[in-house]
Amino acid sequence: MTELLPAELSVPIRQTSKKLLPADLDKLDHLLILVPKGLAAKAWSQLPFPELLKKLSQRDPEGVVSGRFANASATGFSLAVLSPEATVFERLTLARKMTAVASKEPVLGLLAHGFASGLQGSALDALVSAALAAAARMPSLKSKQKRERRIRSLKLFAVKELPDLKLRQAEAQGNYLARWLTTLPPNKLNSAAYCRLVKKLAKSEGWDYRLLGQKELEKEGAGAFLAVAQGNPERDAGIVHLKYRPKKPSEKLLTLVGKGICFDTGGTNLKPHGAMLDMHEDMGGSAVALGSLLAISRLGLPRPVDCWLEISENMIGNRAYKPQDVITASNGVTIQVIHTDAEGRMALADTLALASRDKPGLMIDYATLTGSCVRGLTTRMSAIFSNRDYWREPLIEIGRASGERVWPFPLDEKDFDQTLESPIADIKQCTTDGMGDHIYAARFLRRFVPDSIPWLHIDLGACSHEGGLAHIPTQITGFGVRLTLELLSTGLPKTARES
Repeated sequence: MTELLPAELSVPIRQTSKKLLPADLDKLDHLLILVPKGLAAKAWSQLPFPELLKKLSQRDPEGVVSGRFANASATGFSLAVLSPEATVFERLTLARKMTAVASKEPVLGLLAHGFASGLQGSALDALVSAALAAAARMPSLKSKQKRERRIRSLKLFAVKELPDLKLRQAEAQGNYLARWLTTLPPNKLNSAAYCRLVKKLAKSEGWDYRLLGQKELEKEGAGAFLAVAQGNPERDAGIVHLKYRPKKPSEKLLTLVGKGICFDTGGTNLKPHGAMLDMHEDMGGSAVALGSLLAISRLGLPRPVDCWLEISENMIGNRAYKPQDVITASNGVTIQVIHTDAEGRMALADTLALASRDKPGLMIDYATLTGSCVRGLTTRMSAIFSNRDYWREPLIEIGRASGERVWPFPLDEKDFDQTLESPIADIKQCTTDGMGDHIYAARFLRRFVPDSIPWLHIDLGACSHEGGLAHIPTQITGFGVRLTLELLSTGLPKTARES
């Protein structure tokens, strides 16, 4: 049986400034070669088997060509031409397609040849990112396990501009954790198992761990979370609070919050089969929050981080919450329940309210929250909301720079709150028609984050994308870890008051 935690993604990376020699080629199982558009004849001549490569590239100048060299080891190769105007997303996508042929080749060479100054590093960055993502072995519970060949080491040749390898390795491990957990079946990763798993991980990584079980949450008045959990056959749901504290913290507290619904039946408003089939993935937001924390911790970033994971199932039963129930959340806000399949915002409401008590400098929540986000953006990018209007353009640019693209939606109070007005409670949980539900969900969550706390809400429409996305080869993408690291590196603008 597969372990609930993935193995360490151990892929040694070596680099050399020396050019690739025939003896080096014989030691490789596969070579990935990226060249710029319009590569000069002299530059082509410096590649192995230059006439073959040049001829093949002319056959498909926009795609990837693969084959094997006529050397002693019959080394495989994948070659692609990269336009200098390519976006980060396009570079990562091309690198994924190149790596697809090489995913079962243990020793992989990477070569970005002929690029102008400033471009080789970004080309190698895409290749390294794709190779590390492809090296990750996903869960398997087959009765007969086969020993699969996979990427085990990388070597970069003719390096003039080296990407940040430590960053990419930490990011790859965090993304791997997110993808692994989201892939696990719901009878293996239920609420109890998930809490135990996180506790084990916290111990190995040196994080503080606290579980607020149902008794503790009752004392906190967390009625919104408990309403979702009350239909579960076991009283094992809870909110996990993790703390990462660097030795010399130099920035304000960062708080990551993740939706961790291990399986979502829809509750009393039961989902149809097609909509319920993949609802073990409904804990993907918590997996991204946890993967982001792991990457931050591995990098040893100087920012203290709290991570809050709301962990439960949303089941049917005679105790399950119902439409028209009125629930009181931990911050005193009363909620009129409209649809029990809008459980994610209920569980997040209390989690955000509890996490807000520590007054973080930035709070980010991740959630596979609404189908309307997917209908609006497809699964190629995710929706993002903020209580800071002037962050909209910077967030788009951070998404583009990371290759995990996001698009901001409006969060106007006077427009949208009218629709959520309740005749009996402080707020309706959702609308009845489902139109613009990603916006109304964000407006609902907004009630549980004080204005003084800068807040981002990411509706993870790109959590799952058929065929993989950017550099990630699997349908479950772990979208959000790379975005978070880019956001922390770039930073967001502040007003004079916030500075």
